[in-house]
Formats: sequence, structure tokens, C-alpha cells
Amino acid sequence: MSQDLRQHLYVYNGGFLTKGRVKRIVELAGYDIKLGAPGDGDLVGVWGHSPTSPRGEAIAEITNAPILRVEDSFLRSVGLGRDGYPPIGLNFDLGGAHYDPRTRSDLEVILSENPLDDTALLDQAKAGIAALKADHLSKYNRFDPTLPGPEPGYVLVIDQTRQDAAIKACGADSNTFKEMLFYAQTENPGARIIIKTHPETVAGHRKGYFTKKDCTAQISLADNNISPWVLLEGAIAVYTVSSQLGFEAILAGHKPVVFGQPFYCGWGLTDDRKPVQRRQRTLTRAQLFAGAMILYPKWYDPFHDRLCTFEEAAATLAVAATAWRDDRAGWVAADMRLWKRKPLQQFFGTPKPVIFADGEKAHLRATKKGRRLMRWANTGADDAILVEDGFLRSRGLGADLIHPLSLVLDDTGIYYDATRPSLLENLINASENLDDAARARATALIARITEARLSKYNLKTNPLPALPKGRRILVPGQVEDDASIKLGTSEVADNLTLLEITRKANPAAVIIYKPHPDVEAGLRPGHVPNAAELADVILTKTDPIDAIEAVDEVWTMTSLIGFEALLRGKKVTCLGTPFYAGWGLTDDRAMPIERRQARVDLAALVHATLIAYPRYRDPVTGLPCPVEVIVDRIENNDLPKHSMFNRSLAKLQGLFASYAFLWR
Repeated sequence: MSQDLRQHLYVYNGGFLTKGRVKRIVELAGYDIKLGAPGDGDLVGVWGHSPTSPRGEAIAEITNAPILRVEDSFLRSVGLGRDGYPPIGLNFDLGGAHYDPRTRSDLEVILSENPLDDTALLDQAKAGIAALKADHLSKYNRFDPTLPGPEPGYVLVIDQTRQDAAIKACGADSNTFKEMLFYAQTENPGARIIIKTHPETVAGHRKGYFTKKDCTAQISLADNNISPWVLLEGAIAVYTVSSQLGFEAILAGHKPVVFGQPFYCGWGLTDDRKPVQRRQRTLTRAQLFAGAMILYPKWYDPFHDRLCTFEEAAATLAVAATAWRDDRAGWVAADMRLWKRKPLQQFFGTPKPVIFADGEKAHLRATKKGRRLMRWANTGADDAILVEDGFLRSRGLGADLIHPLSLVLDDTGIYYDATRPSLLENLINASENLDDAARARATALIARITEARLSKYNLKTNPLPALPKGRRILVPGQVEDDASIKLGTSEVADNLTLLEITRKANPAAVIIYKPHPDVEAGLRPGHVPNAAELADVILTKTDPIDAIEAVDEVWTMTSLIGFEALLRGKKVTCLGTPFYAGWGLTDDRAMPIERRQARVDLAALVHATLIAYPRYRDPVTGLPCPVEVIVDRIENNDLPKHSMFNRSLAKLQGLFASYAFLWR
């Protein structure tokens, strides 16, 4: 937005100036933050109905300037703002605060006057609701989605923080909460009552209206680390004054009983005990969501420093929440090489730095400190969670100690080990019923990756030479002591045999052999001295994507090039059992794996493999990020530069990373 089109916003709350993320979203939304007295055409900015808002309200009254009320969006962050977590979005409202029924907020105008009948918008809303449920996203997200809920059949009563502005705005007080609890019991005789404590109360920041003194044989508190979506799933009724969890209850399929006047009441989706008479329209859940989550907020993309869509913001929050949930207990990393320690610390060292230990000490330290134990996947250990490079790894080889952009954590097995289940295998099996939004995201990702011509390592390579005409088959060589060969092959387990069988099965084809980069670099075994006798062309230091695009099919043992060929619509024949075989997408010549029952399309395979399974870390911001950010970084070469001293430097950094727990 050009500078002369930006509107001056005069503020009297230091948070607008000192909280970097808030200030930046305000600026991107089109406002220049100013101090002093507003003039004609200027606005006064206040934070909702916070204790500092009367300052701005007084100035606005004196100068006759309109007030812009700013609030956190309905998806905010992993942790609490009071604990320093920045918001992923903000709500801007010239009409009033969305929770204040005394005025018609901009959100209320959207919900009452916008047609909300656009098919694309409503499809977007339905997909958004599904995404929140699937990823267990709420306003705050420091909870464990795997924690089981209480036995279903209870009534859920939602507590809030005392003296909250939303409580005051609708004229509610402690008596309202007592009344709500009374009606929850009398309207559901004999039912168990579970009171959901507010996250700020659990964290010790602010008191709620209910305490353990309110508990009886029938009433209990949910003040643990449980997902709101799990609680909502087991409830038979939901009671709230004005909590945002009441909005989420609607999205979960409930018709909550509401004793206050929040933005989501009055649209036919709630049982209102204190109706807002001017709200007479009936909305669907998708329409309510579209207004509140798509049309109303300003969402922020921290990776590109811009405003973004709801979907992008939700994906950003989802990966941040996943990282916190994975790492919250802390890690002990066993027997890790020095150069791997810095990237492991970067990926998994928040909120608790990773502790590195060797031998039996690692297991003992994990047990003593209540931490999770990780080992590198090639150990095959079954006493730890296994970690391994992801499939969009880097621009450069791991063997050259280039830090990864993606890693996978697997608590079941590891993706290249066909002898046992893995988390990836389970995700693919479950992806037969992938929802439309996830499928669309995966399809878009395939297009991005293929257009950007990305591979696992994205090396600078030689041009592709002229190739003979005919039916061309690419045979990718592999590292012969690689774990994927040991655990994913049987009869065909070396590059020479792979070439021999491919030639025998395709005597008239043009066989193109591409040695593995690590083998070419002399770093790993797998050289085939007589490859020229079996192959028509040997590609050296050649871009694998150039090679894939130039051929008709790929024959492989377990190479990732087979997966990359599937992305590009090529026929793939597997002589081993890589993670992408056995699902109906490849010509499988090895013994089938009975566990792989699903028949999936390419979008489902890609969603499991590149979106759901790995974790990604943005090298620019240092934040957990969605896969699309890594695609951008690699495509634009927006990556750290590695010097000729990279190997020594990586080991030195790893040495220091080993002791991060001492100063963090």
C-alpha cells in the first residue's frame, strides 16, 4: 500500500509500539501508527476495551475522531499473549468490539448484511472448520490432542477469566456464572458436569469464576492439558457466557446455551438466554465461520512479512502447535554426530533445549528428566523415537554436512523400513478419505514442486546430454549400504543387479543410469565399474529432475527418485518396497506388504508424505513452517550460504549446541 493511501492511527497504548508483531500487522493493514493529537481524517486506535482504552476514547471524544478497536483474532498463537507469544492475526473494527453488544461491530454487520452465499466462500469455510478439527486448533494451543477425554455423556460448562472485558460488556458477573452452573445441572438431571478452566487461569495469570470449591461428586474441573475439541466431542450439552469456546462448540456441532451476548449468538445456532433483539438472521455454521474467520480478521504470514489468507495462517499455527506438542517435554538425543547437533537443537530445542548424550547415559537421562528419547533412524532402535531427513531436504548433500530444512519424527518405525509399520505408512493408509481441502492443498503443492523443479538435494549440476531416441528408462543408482536398501529390498539389493534386471526386462529400451550423488562424490559405496556395458547412457552430476523429465519410466529399488517421478506423471517400476510402493501407483515387482491396504491417488500420497509426516524449519525466521515456505526458500535460493569450511564449522557448531541446555 502506498504511503499516501495509508491512514494515520493515533495510539495511547504502548503495546502498539513495543509489540513488534502487533505493530507490523497494523502497518500491513494500512495504518501509520502515530503519537500526539489526531486531525481531520485520522483515527484513534485502542486495544478493545482494555484498561488503557479510556485514554484513546477520551481523545477521540475531544477531537471527534473515529475509534478503531483492535483485538486478537479468534486463532491467536500456541501459547498465551501474557507469556510473550505473538498473534497470528488481528481483528480491526470501526463499529465496536465484537464482544460488546452495546454497539454494532463490523463483524455483526458482516454477519447480518453480507449475503454469505458465495459457493467458493462457503466451501472455503467448510474446509476451514474441518482443518481446525483435524489439527486441534483453538485460540490458544498449548494442549495435548492425544490426551483422552472423560467418559462421554457429560455437560460441558465453560469458565472465563474474572473481570474480562467481554463479561463486563454484556452485563454479566459472577452471579451469571452461578446461574449458568445451576441451569446446567437442573436442565440435565443426573448428568456429570465438567467445567473447562480458562487457559490463563491454568497458567496462573488470572482467576476464573470457578474453583475446586465448586466441585462435587457430580461436578469436576477440566484444568489439564486436554484439547477443547476432545472435550467438545464427548459433551452432550455446552453452557457458556461468552467464551470463544462457545463458537468452537457450534463448529463442533453443538447448539450451546449462551448466558451472555457474544458475536456468535443471535443467528439461530445458539440457545440464547439473553438475546440480542436486533439479531434476527439465521445463519449456517459455514456462514458464521466465513464471516468471523475469513472476512473479518487480518491474518499474518511471518515468513514473507505480509498479510495472508486464513488457510495460510491456520497452516502456520498448525505446524507451530505440532512443534510445541512434540517438544514440550524436552528431548534427549542419543549418540548424535557433532555436525547434526546444531540442526537438531534448532528443530527440537524449544521450549526446552535438547540434551545430547551417548550410550546408556542417554536413556538414563531421558528417564530421569521425563524427556522423550530420540535416535537417528539408522540405529533402528525400538526404545526411542526415530529422526531422519525429510524429502525436501536442502540445497546440497547431507554428506557435505549441509543442514536439513526438513526432518521426520517417527514413533512407529521409519519410512524406509519395510519390515515393520511406520508413521508414514499409517498416514498413507488413513489418507483414502482425504478431505477436499487437504487434497487441493496437496495438488497445489505438486504443481509448485514440479514447476520449481525441486528434488531432495537440489544440487547444481551439469546440463543433460543429448539422449538417444526411443523408450527411455531411468535407473537411479543408490548407496548400497543405505538403510533403505537393507530394509526395503530382498532379491535386488545392489546397483549392478538392478541394472542387469532392468536391461533383461527391457532389451530394446534406452537405459539411462544415474549414479547416486554421494557415490559420485566418493563418500559412500555403490559404484558399478561395468555400468557402461548395461546402460546406454551414464549421467554424471546431472539434475535428477532433468533426467526424470527426459524419460518415459523409472526402474528403481527404493530410490526417492521414484517418488519424484510419480510427482511428474512417470511410470515407476519398483524392485524393492519403498514407502511409495504398494498403494496402486507403482508397478511392484517385489513381494507385497499386506499392511498397505489403501488404494490412494497421488494427492493423498503427497499429503501424507510431504505435508503430514515431516517437520520443516524456515532458515530465515528460524520458525517451524509449512512445506510451502520451504518450496519458496529453495526455489528462490533464500538459504544460508555455506563456505568451503562448512564441514569443520558444522562440527564446531554441533559441539556448542551440545551444551545449549546450560545457558537456555
